Amino acid sequence: MLLLGLILIGAGALVIVATVFTAEIDGRHLEVLGVTVSPLALFLLGVGAGLAVLWGFGILKYGTKRSLRQRRESKKLEELSEKLEIADRERHRDNDDADHDRS
Repeated sequence: MLLLGLILIGAGALVIVATVFTAEIDGRHLEVLGVTVSPLALFLLGVGAGLAVLWGFGILKYGTKRSLRQRRESKKLEELSEKLEIADRERHRDNDDADHDRS
């Protein structure tokens, strides 16, 4: 998730930067990266790049929250596992002591 978000942000930013620095207007013709495009195509390219950046941030945010939640759950499970191991050791020790006292 994090990687996908970063890729979308990078791709959108790359398209925006490339368009800003390479766009040439010659009368009614627009050229971006050496390719002639219509004004509508240039607009749609900008909208697509903006959406890619926004989706990238959304996915990045969601992935980060999910990762933090999983990390917290893992830490909590480790703590509970340690408590369970301690309780099992004490129970076995008590059982061994009770068996030893009987003999």
